[in-house]
Amino acid sequence: MSRIGDLGGKLYRGEVSINFVGRQKLWYTISGVILLISVIALATRGLNFSVEFKGGAIFAFAAAASVTSGAISRVVTQNGGGDSIVQHISGISPHWQVQTGSLPTHVSEQVAAALGKAFNVLPDAMSVQLVGPTWGGQITTKAVTALIIFLVVIVFYLSIAFEWKMAVAAFVALMHDIVITIGVYALTGFQVSPTSVIGLLTILGYSLYDTVVVFDKVRENTAGILTTGRTTYSGAANLALNQTLVRSINTSLTALLPVATILFVGAGLLGAGTLKDLSLVLFVGMLSGTYSSIFIATPVLADLKEREPRYKELAKRVRLRESGGRAAKRAAARMGEEPVLATATTETNGGGASLASGGPGSGPDDADVTEDDFEAEDDDVTVSAGPGGNPAARRVTVRQQQPRRGGSAAQRRPGARKKRR
Repeated sequence: MSRIGDLGGKLYRGEVSINFVGRQKLWYTISGVILLISVIALATRGLNFSVEFKGGAIFAFAAAASVTSGAISRVVTQNGGGDSIVQHISGISPHWQVQTGSLPTHVSEQVAAALGKAFNVLPDAMSVQLVGPTWGGQITTKAVTALIIFLVVIVFYLSIAFEWKMAVAAFVALMHDIVITIGVYALTGFQVSPTSVIGLLTILGYSLYDTVVVFDKVRENTAGILTTGRTTYSGAANLALNQTLVRSINTSLTALLPVATILFVGAGLLGAGTLKDLSLVLFVGMLSGTYSSIFIATPVLADLKEREPRYKELAKRVRLRESGGRAAKRAAARMGEEPVLATATTETNGGGASLASGGPGSGPDDADVTEDDFEAEDDDVTVSAGPGGNPAARRVTVRQQQPRRGGSAAQRRPGARKKRR
């Protein structure tokens, strides 16, 4: 078996565990810093919308290598085109692309003719695209509407398929991915086109898919934990994360490799603008989606669930049980023996027989004493030799605090420490 496969098996069985849920404050801090940078960039720099959103004219043509962007910009300005954005698109068919604001039809024809004359471009070799501001506004409205409908449907579906708290956690992770992706566009100045919006909806679906897989495992692991009392909700959720970690990493890498190929090879070498718009948002969104499904969605879910009274009580019982186990382990370590667990006094003679008192089943007097009657989170352990200093008959005494004073049945009895004569 490969090392990755062996690691995945250990994570699934719980032999190796990474405490994702227990370190949620660290993940929240990292995400908070990234989100703050994204919001500041969006507020100060804004987004570079393409002509499809804000309207305008695009002139595309091939010209000699000696042509410069400054020369093209001057020709456009002198012929009524106003300010322009000039780009040189490299690739198999290198060409120049000039983007201006909205222009009347006769002005756009005048600019196209001036460019053809100045750089020896035939009319048939000049591509002119005109987009009105009204059409661009409609595209923006439809894009925002599609995003809102997508989020509402997702929250509604998750509330039915799982529960509303899982839907809230998934919604928080989705908004986290949206803000970070938009922030990257604001920081880098990449152009936002309708293709970018399509890619954004795609990566939100991908991020949600990964989150749903983890949540399904969380639901499986948390079924019955209130009855067994072996672990807290956070512990079961963290185990689910570890069990699906290798799957999430493998899925993300498998998806990112072809996207990276399109982004760096297809768009970088071939100069395909549409491929660049699509692959960039996919690459950024997949990275953010993988991060949020592991470090944001499940910790948020665990925080929400741990606020419920039943899971608070479960966490209290688990802590009480674990504190007794730690006390016995410390006692056994001092004796250099295997751990001996006891709730009161345990005596062993040389032949291996044991006498115990004060623990479960020690007598009817202890029937009404429950875990909730004790306030201690840890026990006081005393290790002593047997009668006459015989080390073979060692005695391990776990001294628990007295029951709470009040109306419980435990107050009418001696403490939890008892010895059978």
